[in-house]
Amino acid sequence: MKTVHELISLKGRRALVTGATGHLGRVICDTLRELGSDLILIDRDKGDLQKLADLLKEKQCADVKVICADLEKEEQRDHLIKQVTESCSNLNVLINNAAFVGTSNLEGWAVPFEDQSLETWRRAMDVNLTAPFHLIQKLTPLMRCSEGASIINIGSIYGLLGPDWRLYEGTKMANPAAYAASKGGLMQLTRWLATTLAPEIRVNAIAPGGIFRNQPTEFIKKYREKVPLGRMATEADFIGLITNFSSDLSSYITGQVVVADGGLSIW
Repeated sequence: MKTVHELISLKGRRALVTGATGHLGRVICDTLRELGSDLILIDRDKGDLQKLADLLKEKQCADVKVICADLEKEEQRDHLIKQVTESCSNLNVLINNAAFVGTSNLEGWAVPFEDQSLETWRRAMDVNLTAPFHLIQKLTPLMRCSEGASIINIGSIYGLLGPDWRLYEGTKMANPAAYAASKGGLMQLTRWLATTLAPEIRVNAIAPGGIFRNQPTEFIKKYREKVPLGRMATEADFIGLITNFSSDLSSYITGQVVVADGGLSIW
């Protein structure tokens, strides 16, 4: 029987993280680095990617590659996939973290339902749902022959729950329909893939609740009142789940959507 230290180790393994330079993406990458994983960082801004890679190397990450790609564009996804499959002999962990979120600066997005545009709906589906499908589909052959293969999709409680609009009163914050629909689709895709890719590849999802990002004071107050643990999440609250799902600690877990929302959804 392996020790906990052996189960948790990702030494000799490689993880690909989309949305790597975002708030949560950075914590995910640093967690994987601490576990000993080699990393492939994916995001749109080459400068931010290189800064993150340099920081991870300073912290003694074994190997860090960066690939600049806009996941909304199919040809850039194709190029990303080609680079990974041609340059890597293994891919043990794939984390689909990149997404348009409620605060994304898109036309026809953070507006009343009647004004939400079809074009922005399509864009959100491309990034939040189609891109994970595409990457998983094309990287599956590489992952099938990699030890402890695990896919982690980052969903949202709003893929499971309807929004409480009272939280947003008096703010410019939004909860677009396309965000909820795409995250709900991603979490159901997780379940579908779990049976399809078993037994070689495990597929799980994390559904975060609201993460503190300096939202308006009134929103934070009302949100905290809805959460049994009495606070919004921080990025550090997801380190344990990332560690568990990316390592052999969860070798008998697949097809699960774990809600990490401080208990908000249990009322």
